[in-house]
Amino acid sequence: MLFALSTTEYMSVTKQIPSIKHWGGVRNVQQRLGGSATIAKNREAVAYALLTIANTKLTDIMEWDSQGNIQVKPSKEIPEHALQAIKSIKVNERYDKDGNCTRTLDIELYDKVGVLRILAKASGLLDPQEDIDKPSVIGINVKAPEVIDAEDIKDEPR
Repeated sequence: MLFALSTTEYMSVTKQIPSIKHWGGVRNVQQRLGGSATIAKNREAVAYALLTIANTKLTDIMEWDSQGNIQVKPSKEIPEHALQAIKSIKVNERYDKDGNCTRTLDIELYDKVGVLRILAKASGLLDPQEDIDKPSVIGINVKAPEVIDAEDIKDEPR
């Protein structure tokens, strides 16, 4: 079925459809919308992952004694939430002149401040409070006192 539109009708129809010029085409729009739907479906899982990263402590991963000896816990002893907070693990080997090998372990965690910033923004903590200076509205019914003339009181019998 074909429709014939006049120029004015065509212009009114095209004004109603928003342009996707800066979105990179229909496929990119569909991918962006699909991605946001995926995030919306998994909102609780995303929030949980961010909270676990924010609540991970260094003592969940390693321990040290009073002499300053650092011991990384075995992976079986590290809680699951702390494992999610680890961004990368790197083993460095250095050899001295005698050929002795010294190994160091670098453990990098995700940026805790950045995660806390994301959580604060998502929860609305960073939003400006517009109504902070506004007074609370309380329903008050004001009833004027009944006016009694002094002459009316004198005229009444006792």
